Amino acid sequence: MSEVVDSDELLRRMHRARSCAAEQERTWRARTEELRATDPDASRDASVRTVAYEAVLRVLDEILTPGRHSEG
Repeated sequence: MSEVVDSDELLRRMHRARSCAAEQERTWRARTEELRATDPDASRDASVRTVAYEAVLRVLDEILTPGRHSEG
């Protein structure tokens, strides 16, 4: 069964999710660089994961701070 949460708790959860996504983005970006010379396939996979986390960050940033980041 799903739990009901108030808006403050929802905001806290979204901030935690954003922090987690930012950490994962940094981790995969570093992994991409580490593997670039030795394992191009794994580096490509890490790069795809980096892009995925960047997308998550953009969405969460727009939810948490609407209009703060403009496209471009």
